[in-house]
Amino acid sequence: MLKIRCLLLVVFLWMSYTVSCQESNTKNNKILFVVSNQHTYGTTTMNTANHFAEIVEAYHVFVNSGYKVDFVSPEGGAVPIGYIKTSDSIQKKYIYDATFMNLLKKTFKPEGIQASNYKAVYYSGGGAAMFGVPENEMIQNISTHIYQNNGIISAICHGTAGIVNLKMKDGTYLYQGKQVNGYPDIFENKEKAYYKTFPFSIEETINKNGGNFMYSKNGWDKHYIIDGRLITGQDPTASASVALQVVKMLKKNNL
Repeated sequence: MLKIRCLLLVVFLWMSYTVSCQESNTKNNKILFVVSNQHTYGTTTMNTANHFAEIVEAYHVFVNSGYKVDFVSPEGGAVPIGYIKTSDSIQKKYIYDATFMNLLKKTFKPEGIQASNYKAVYYSGGGAAMFGVPENEMIQNISTHIYQNNGIISAICHGTAGIVNLKMKDGTYLYQGKQVNGYPDIFENKEKAYYKTFPFSIEETINKNGGNFMYSKNGWDKHYIIDGRLITGQDPTASASVALQVVKMLKKNNL
């Protein structure tokens, strides 16, 4: 009888340990997406949004690689989406996915995020990414905490605007001395009203702060750059590629 009790106790302890490990792995097997609440270009009435393809193509890669994705925005709650192409199979899949769309309706506020639960950050783009996100100090702190704990920072297109103010503990910019990609000035139309609302040039700001902004002159060719644990892509065509490189690096580093 004593042997049976001991055996049952061992089984119970093993099951408890296994469940605990699974919960721990799930808790820390996360990627944090940073999106914007901005609906217009600056204070104008011109509509802008988060780029849907840049969100869903990366999201598709991450969830199919076993990662859980959470969304954070400066204000929390619903975020605008745009640049939608329903003829694209991935976009069509998620635009009609109620569970996924609910994530975009109920994004976390920065204060609801525990940085230690995440292995990587992904900044999506679209015109909205130029507003609200870059200057948000709480999101900056979350991202730098993840990075300084061996995590990965990634961004796509105008999403690179979100990293321009990221600083390390010693006050240096996170990307100082590193190659950085994003949507280059050469492809912006600086005479258009939308561009005149931008608070800064991504390219000029990165270079001014000690980074080395690099880009493909061809454009729309899935171009991205990896420099250490910083992975940045040029335009929507590189969204899946950036996500795949994040997954590859996470697995290589056994994160």
